[in-house]
Amino acid sequence: MQISEIWNGYCSDKHIEGYSSKTLKAYHLQSKLLIRYYGDIELNNLTTERLKHYLVQEGGDLKPVSLGHRIRFIKSIFRWAHEEGLISSNPAAKIKEPKVGKRIPKFLTEKEIELLREACHTPMEHALFEFMYSTGCRIGEIATLNRNGIDFMTRSAIVHGKGDKEREVYFNIRSDIWLKRYLNRRTDEDPSLFVTERYPHRMSIAQMRYVIKRISKRAGVNKNIFPHQLRHSYATHMLNNGAPLEVIQSLLGHEKSETTKLYAQLSGKLRRELYSKYF
Repeated sequence: MQISEIWNGYCSDKHIEGYSSKTLKAYHLQSKLLIRYYGDIELNNLTTERLKHYLVQEGGDLKPVSLGHRIRFIKSIFRWAHEEGLISSNPAAKIKEPKVGKRIPKFLTEKEIELLREACHTPMEHALFEFMYSTGCRIGEIATLNRNGIDFMTRSAIVHGKGDKEREVYFNIRSDIWLKRYLNRRTDEDPSLFVTERYPHRMSIAQMRYVIKRISKRAGVNKNIFPHQLRHSYATHMLNNGAPLEVIQSLLGHEKSETTKLYAQLSGKLRRELYSKYF
């Protein structure tokens, strides 16, 4: 079978398994790159040597993270084809991903959070900022939320994370106040939790990023601030306040504990306290 045929079957199966549309879109691009290099070749004709040659020639200038993504796609689709009995052996089985140094997430100090908070001008800006920070949600999770998805009684919401997995998140009293003020002032009937200021319709991820960027410029914080930093800050501040890593893992929706453990490297306050306690 040719790569394009293999891709169609692989994509259908992975969609059923719960792969996100974002992941499948990225993998589809990788399949096109492989086809561009070798043509729509029969999968049986791609040996380990030919795959390595492709990775060296087309991925030699890529950063380790990007090259690793390309290799993960190749390993995944060939493993699937082998398990389905479409190829007799898996030529990608012994190809290894490059070692990537763990990048410590960038976070904001509590002072910087207060400066951003003061720089919010409208109820929408306040509501978006407070909800994003107090829930630790990914921006894509917030973008898909509807008004009726907010439970003000329990100050919680159900969001759909990576792989469309549901989890319950919580927001604080400050977020509760600003969300109610924002929603009570709205006159549109759009079901979305956050809408654009002109001709109200669901606010996109790009528009949310713009709002956070606008707030950060006013605040005068000398950092390149992006929404995901609020998620990192939420996790770091919780850790500083003594929250166990497994609780933070659950609240953030991390599948692997190793991802959450990165935040332990950030928590200078907690490390100092533990040092004083045990040494």
